[in-house]
Amino acid sequence: MIFNAFERMVAMRYLRARRQEGFISVIAGFSLLGIALGVATLIVVMAVMNGFRQELLSRILGVNGHLGVYGTDGAIADFDDVVARLRALDAVTQAIPQIEGQVMVTAGGRASAGLVRGVRPDDLRARALIADNMVAGGLDAFGAGGGPSGEDSVAVIGARLAERLSVGVGDNITLVSPQGTTTVIGTIPRLKTYRVIGFFQIGMYEYDSTFVYVPLSSAQVFFRLPARVNAIEIFVRDPDALGPVKQRVAALMGPGHRILDWQQSNASFFNAIKVERNVMFLILSLIILVAAFNILSGQIMLVKDKGRDIAILRTMGATRGMILRIFFATGASIGVLGTATGLALGLAFAGNIETIRRLLQSLTGTELFSAEIYFLSQLPAVVDPIEVTQVVAMALFWSFLAPLIPAWRAARLDPVEALRYE
Repeated sequence: MIFNAFERMVAMRYLRARRQEGFISVIAGFSLLGIALGVATLIVVMAVMNGFRQELLSRILGVNGHLGVYGTDGAIADFDDVVARLRALDAVTQAIPQIEGQVMVTAGGRASAGLVRGVRPDDLRARALIADNMVAGGLDAFGAGGGPSGEDSVAVIGARLAERLSVGVGDNITLVSPQGTTTVIGTIPRLKTYRVIGFFQIGMYEYDSTFVYVPLSSAQVFFRLPARVNAIEIFVRDPDALGPVKQRVAALMGPGHRILDWQQSNASFFNAIKVERNVMFLILSLIILVAAFNILSGQIMLVKDKGRDIAILRTMGATRGMILRIFFATGASIGVLGTATGLALGLAFAGNIETIRRLLQSLTGTELFSAEIYFLSQLPAVVDPIEVTQVVAMALFWSFLAPLIPAWRAARLDPVEALRYE
């Protein structure tokens, strides 16, 4: 044992301050509270930031491909042959031809910006993030007509877009393309009406409020790309190891094509999350540092107040090392107890953060986590054991460092000088 029974007994005795030492006890209490709050806050914030990244990444890669192939002239011909060759690559799990375009979506006098994606029915049904999150209607009638008219004039839209336009299953929406038709009297906007057959809600506001899926054959007519597409989405086995796959895809496609991976497409977004995460960690670490300074100041006052006791202990045979360990244990105990309390609070809060958010929201009557601002409809939290270990190690480091100087001063105290004026 580092501390013997005598040292532990004296250290615990000094932690239980008497009435005349109440101010020192208050400082110790605030130090413990500061360490606990700092550790708990860091754990919760890091968990939420990790949750944001994981949730956004899963939704972005569930709706968008890991690689995107685009024709430099805006179209890809013979896309069925290209898709077959892409699917033959070992690392590729799926290649989906599609037409993508910006439109204005209107219904009942309301309008909203939208992003149309024309895909084949089987490809949409195989996309689990859409097919498994249908909140109304379904995909059975999607592309059932077998042609560019009739039952192919159907659409599946995001639930928030449907709410914004006040449409239900079976209602019609009109898509307005910015690329109009030029006539002798000017440019006429290109319009087409689609019947809504279902709503999806994947939990990411940007997608739920803008995406419109229509059959590929219908999109080819609307965007005037007969027998062509303007993009091919590629899904791979390992999204974090895209370098070799991207090179093979580029070699297969040849010149005249542009290839973007998900990291390039969302670089600014995820870099912003990374920078914010690092800055938050640095700022919140100051809470622990301030609490460590409180331990330091409290221990200095304790040593000064216990000068007579130290002198008596030294005359009774206590060594300098014993005195140092007594006062080190006194200060370190505050840090260890505060760290343990903060660890328990942080893990409990992170594990129930969505329940706590809903409770506070119901009590205050205000929306504490707006999907329009934070993109996700729920507050995610993912606890990383490595990060938790780093936070605890940092808190313990400052907790052990802070009492060293006061303990060293206590050990160097001369008993004769301490008792001279008693």
